[in-house]
Amino acid sequence: MFNLGCASRVCFKNEILSGLTVALALVPEAVAFAFVAGVDPLVGLYAAFMVGLLAASFGGRPGMISGATGAMAVVMVSLVAEHGVEYLFAAVVLTGLIQIGAGLLRLGKYIRIVPYPVMLGFVNGLAIVIFLAQFQNFQVSLPDGSKEWMSGSALWIFLGLIILTMLIIHYLPKITGAFPASLAAIIVVSLLVIGFDVNTNTVGDLASIEGGLPVFSIPSVPFNLETLSIILPYAVILAAVGLIESLLTLSLIDDVTNTRGRGNRECIGQGVANTVTGFFGGMGGCAMIGQSMININSGGRQRLSGISAALFLLAFILFASSLIEKIPMAALVGVMFIVVLATFEWSSLRIIGKIPRSDAFVLVLVSGVTVMTDLAIAVIVGVIVSALVFAWEHARHINVKGYDDENGSRIYELNGPLFFGSVKSFLELFNPDQDPDDVIIEFQNSRVADHSAIEAIDNLAEKYIKAGKTLHLRHLSTECRALLKKAGDLVEVNVMEDPRYHVADDQLA
Repeated sequence: MFNLGCASRVCFKNEILSGLTVALALVPEAVAFAFVAGVDPLVGLYAAFMVGLLAASFGGRPGMISGATGAMAVVMVSLVAEHGVEYLFAAVVLTGLIQIGAGLLRLGKYIRIVPYPVMLGFVNGLAIVIFLAQFQNFQVSLPDGSKEWMSGSALWIFLGLIILTMLIIHYLPKITGAFPASLAAIIVVSLLVIGFDVNTNTVGDLASIEGGLPVFSIPSVPFNLETLSIILPYAVILAAVGLIESLLTLSLIDDVTNTRGRGNRECIGQGVANTVTGFFGGMGGCAMIGQSMININSGGRQRLSGISAALFLLAFILFASSLIEKIPMAALVGVMFIVVLATFEWSSLRIIGKIPRSDAFVLVLVSGVTVMTDLAIAVIVGVIVSALVFAWEHARHINVKGYDDENGSRIYELNGPLFFGSVKSFLELFNPDQDPDDVIIEFQNSRVADHSAIEAIDNLAEKYIKAGKTLHLRHLSTECRALLKKAGDLVEVNVMEDPRYHVADDQLA
């Protein structure tokens, strides 16, 4: 079914310590995203545990960390506010089933159509989102429940602890690689705060993380079409957001580790994780790029690190809540700032003036939309814009070279693809009234791509017929001939082949 991926004691040590580091970073994220969704903190923590455990066990990308995420939490807000948390659990179950279906239908392969500028924009935008999210930790709670920004000594202490954390993470690997730098930084800063009784924000200031084991429960909702009509739109959006973020994170880790994950298996793994989580009172989730980068940078490469992170998180909830709640938020913020620095593609700033302006625009656009809205919308917008730019550029490349052969026929050698973007230019290349009686369009350097192209050919053929002339198509590829044959009566034109290709006769499509 799966293996932990470790064959040596050193590997086990690295994976387990990396998992512990990730688990510590998961706690404030899960609590914060639970607050965003409007549910109890334990709902977020249970999701982080169960999604993390099951996705690590059954997913297609060893070393990737999954849990409750902000991208999905934002979608849940209105559902929880209008219908309650039980409808959320039902929606999460349906989300998982949709994701399993996507994996079985092998839709994970379509992540390959995401252009590289979109990937860069996704990474940069997400790094900015992670960076901006840390600033909520620079606020302190007042007795009346409101919050205000830190100032004075409290601010300087908080900043000092963040800087100390970042310095340890940066310089410790230069001294030794035997211990994850992020975990060492969290431990050192926590001991300093506890030992010197430093007054600063801690994990416990967010909420209590104490709880028991998650309990199996079928969502308490009516099982009818009305309920389905309520949860289905949310489930579809959650499934799309979860898969897009997970598959893009998978691609990023593939690049960082120079390995290759399995997209379709990851879809199924995420689906199993969300389906089960919905039955155990969790808010669902997907891959987390920040925690995944912490894991990779800490030496986690196998399934064991993700499984360890989930089990450590459960242990925190059950046995060590009072201890974990003493960890200063400054240490975790420092870890996330390092993640931001490692995640942001700084090379994109150097190359932005050297790449095509359209690619630069897409990069900046995706980054901006990621920050302003959410990841799924940003990626979809980026792919659409890239596709339109691609279509526009290729539409400009179509042209013909015309000459007469020894039989008196006019030969037009067509260059460039014939598709919806280029049909207008294609039709403007010919003048039926001035051509001889027999015209041949040579498709050796062109392709008929879609229905718009078929219609354009048919329109051109009708013009030649009205002018009392004959139009032939020559050297169509196998795919193009199949497309025209499938069109049947939609197109009336002679399709011919060069005799050197030993085709027995012409076919009328």
